[in-house]
Amino acid sequence: MVLEEKMVLDGEPEDEEEEEEEEEEMVDPLETVRQKCAETEHCVHTMERLEQCETRVGSRSSTAEDCTEELFDFLHARDHCVAHKLFHSVK
Repeated sequence: MVLEEKMVLDGEPEDEEEEEEEEEEMVDPLETVRQKCAETEHCVHTMERLEQCETRVGSRSSTAEDCTEELFDFLHARDHCVAHKLFHSVK
């Protein structure tokens, strides 16, 4: 108990909170570029195909179909776009 009281009196926990608030939020450039690439025409088209597949598979009670191909098509299209844009922003 004495140690906890000393920490509160010394102000250490409050100082840590103030430092955390002052630090700027880091933004991952990969996430930013992925989001921009996902909005391109080709990626939007492949995402629509993925969503259609998920709807179709979800509406059936039993099916052997899964949407792996559509998912990989979307990820490939997005990552292809990201690869061309991301490394230009890396120092």
